[in-house]
Formats: sequence, structure tokens, C-alpha cells
Amino acid sequence: MSRSQPDRFDVVIIGAGQAALATAYFLRRTPFSFVMLDAQEGPGGAWRHGWNSLRLFSPATWSSLPGWMMPPTQDGYPSRNHVIDYLDRYEQRYGLEVVRPVRVTAVERIQGGLRVSAADRQWEARVVVSATGTWSNPYIPRYPDAALFAGQQLHSAHYVEARPFAGKNVLVVGGGNSGAQILAEVSRVARTTWVTPQAPLFLPDEVDGRVLFERATERWKAQQQGRVIDQPVGGLGDIVMVPPVVEARERGVLQSVRPFERFSRNGVIWANGSESLVDVVIWCTGFRPALQHLETLVPIDREGRVEVQGTRSIQEPRLRLVGYGEWTGSASATLIGVTRTARSTASEIAAFLSAHPTDNGPG
Repeated sequence: MSRSQPDRFDVVIIGAGQAALATAYFLRRTPFSFVMLDAQEGPGGAWRHGWNSLRLFSPATWSSLPGWMMPPTQDGYPSRNHVIDYLDRYEQRYGLEVVRPVRVTAVERIQGGLRVSAADRQWEARVVVSATGTWSNPYIPRYPDAALFAGQQLHSAHYVEARPFAGKNVLVVGGGNSGAQILAEVSRVARTTWVTPQAPLFLPDEVDGRVLFERATERWKAQQQGRVIDQPVGGLGDIVMVPPVVEARERGVLQSVRPFERFSRNGVIWANGSESLVDVVIWCTGFRPALQHLETLVPIDREGRVEVQGTRSIQEPRLRLVGYGEWTGSASATLIGVTRTARSTASEIAAFLSAHPTDNGPG
């Protein structure tokens, strides 16, 4: 099937989650044209795939994108559905052009810019912003004999609720916030074992995402000024004591054990040679950047990352990467943290486009 002529924009943003929306907000203030391409069926980005009971661990006022504060909730921290609704209304509020569903398969160099390709359509741009996040690329560590295991395995990316695991032996693997929150929920209906590489670090009960963001901001300011600050323990990966996790602590289930050695057909084998019967393994082991669409454009390292200076690709100056984690901007993978990175990225894009009005670039 022949393709139609590509649509042309100054900027194509791949993705329409929080990082893409924040970047688009600031691009609206420039004279340059842009479009967002979203693989999802509707608004909300990765939040569309969070488990049913997922909540933020910051108040709405500390979980907002630039320009419009997230409406407050009446029942504590914002729920997954509250965030999705906010992102949906954010798109509408600012009239952002989003084409969906579009799954970008490749980005390649052309004379004067970059070509973005999907299955049956193409776009041409002078600059491309990749803001696809990590949700679609879940990471599961390799364990010996995993193929022998007859039980069920799923990643937290595909966890919905605890009910299907009632009465089963469940291994929850991973020591971050998703591991703690899923363990708290599943342990109410199943026999659970929590496996973490080392003992989890629990933050004080009064510390929430707002405090963590303030600390991350102080670290960022110190780095900009060449200072080293002696800060209280507490990074964005430490476990926040949201109410379900506090309740699990009171039930005595927040005890973790070190990793097993290998799988068996019916469970796992521990370092001392003993075997535990396991029906289900829930992997809360994080994600890797979803950058498959860039594989033919720039090198991607073993960690799944592209070499960047700020958010600009070193190998391809017309490519920006926003919202993948600390390597693309301090706290840039969070709702509130992405604003600073999005603002600077949009400003740099505008400067680049102004300085290269007829940029032919490397062909």
C-alpha cells in the first residue's frame, strides 16, 4: 500500500503523556508548529495502565503540570483515574493537537530534518521530541530455569487488582514503591513473600512526594552551583508510607527476604537449597526507556539509554528526549518534576529552529 505525502511540522512530539504535554505547553508559546503522536487509544499516557488502586503520593497541588493546577481530591491523594481525567482535560484546555492511536516505528534522517514513520503514515519535522516514557518496556531480570516454572508470571505494568490471586502463594519481587504497594494489596488475600535485593528503605510517615520533590530540587540547585549538600536520606525511589503501606506494616507483612537462586517447576530455590512453592510471581522490577523507534537513528546503550547533553541527543542535535528519568532531567519522570525540563527543552528547541531557518543538517 502506498503512503500519502508526509505531514510537515517544525516539531513532532512522540508520546502524549505528562512529559509530552508539559513540553507542548511551552512550545505553544513559540511561533513554531508541532503535533503530538500518541500510541494510546485515549488521553492519560502510562496512567491508563496503572493498577486500579494506584494513587499518587503527593497532594494534587504538588502533582501538577505547568499552567493549570490539578484539581484537588476529597479523599486524600489523587487516584489513577483522577490523574487520567486531569491529563485529558489538560489536552482540551490548551487545544493540543494529538493524533492517536499512532505507534511510531522509526525515526530517520532526511534532507533538512527527520522523518517519523508509523505503519501507514509519515511526518517530517525539523526537530523530534521523544517522550514515550518507559511503561511499554517493562524489565524482568533473568533467573536460571525461569522457563521451567509452571506458575504465572506478570509484571507490575500488567497488574490490575489483587482479587485473581486470592488464596495463592505469591512472590512479589522488587523493593520500590510499586513493590510495596502491590505487596500491601495482595497480602490481604494471598500468602505473600516479598523479595528485594536489600532491605527496603522506608521514609518517615510524614514524608510524601512533595518533600521528595523539594529535596530533589535542592540537589539540582546544588549541582548547578557546584555544591555538595548533606541532605536527609530520601530519594524518589525510597518507599513512601502511603496509607495502604502503613496498614501493611501494622499487619507485619513488610518484611522482605533476599533474592532466590533459581526457579523450579513449582516454585523457587533459595540460597540455602530449600524450595518454596509459588503460584504467581509479580515482578515489580522497573522499566527501561521505550526507545525502540530510535534504534536506526542513534546508538542505544546497554541500559537502554541515548547519550544526551541535557535532553539533546549528542549524535543527533535535532532529537530531544524528555521524561525518561534523571538522565534526561532531575525528577523529569514525575508530574511536577517534568516542568523544569520541559521549559528548558522548549526554549532550546525554539533557539535551535531560529538559528537554523533552512537547516539541511547532515543528510
